[in-house]
Amino acid sequence: MLRLGVNIDHVATVRNARGVGYPDPVRAALLAAEAGADGITAHLREDRRHITDDDIARLAAALTIPLNLEMAATDEMLGIALRHRPHAACIVPEKREEVTTEGGLDAAGQFERLVPMVRSLAAGGIRVSLFVEPDARQIDAALRLGAPVVELHTGRYADLEGEDREGELRRLADAAALAMKNGIEVHAGHGLTFDNVGPVAGIRHVRELNIGHFLIGEALFVGLGDAVRTMRDAMDAARG
Repeated sequence: MLRLGVNIDHVATVRNARGVGYPDPVRAALLAAEAGADGITAHLREDRRHITDDDIARLAAALTIPLNLEMAATDEMLGIALRHRPHAACIVPEKREEVTTEGGLDAAGQFERLVPMVRSLAAGGIRVSLFVEPDARQIDAALRLGAPVVELHTGRYADLEGEDREGELRRLADAAALAMKNGIEVHAGHGLTFDNVGPVAGIRHVRELNIGHFLIGEALFVGLGDAVRTMRDAMDAARG
């Protein structure tokens, strides 16, 4: 079955706008799990613009489904991951000035920096994922690093239309096939909505989709439980 990971970062964004404790991202995570989410994703950014250290501690304690910690490749984040021991850690690129993650990690270009980080996370019993572009060079780097998972960046696919989108979808499918051929599990995410998730969910080699901003936005209108269930239905329909 194609798994759905729900990213609850932007519940924390709303909370932090007022500097109070509501709404609580942990409550959102539990509601998402109740509605059928297979895992919860949270990005602890270096500037703590949404998810906080306390959120990670509480999520790790409260969840009975896997927690996926998105993190930059820094010593600080490595220490936090090893302290809380989430099910998985997805290493992502991070720039202070960006509004959201703008592209995939250059695992090939940062290979030497990533070697000890991937090794330390794996030794701590944490499943390592690399958030990368659908590119053979990045898949090869993930293979050489020994990362068991890659998450393919679907932001470009989501932004394109027509033939350009179809071309990007083929890139995603080819990268997924290459990764699986080399024993790497494939996840995907960024910019996915009810309207565009189908073709990505239909890529047979993809095992998990991680979706956040759209689901939290849709929850304002229909509630988080209904948003998660509708996304789950759309993914299942596409997978057949």
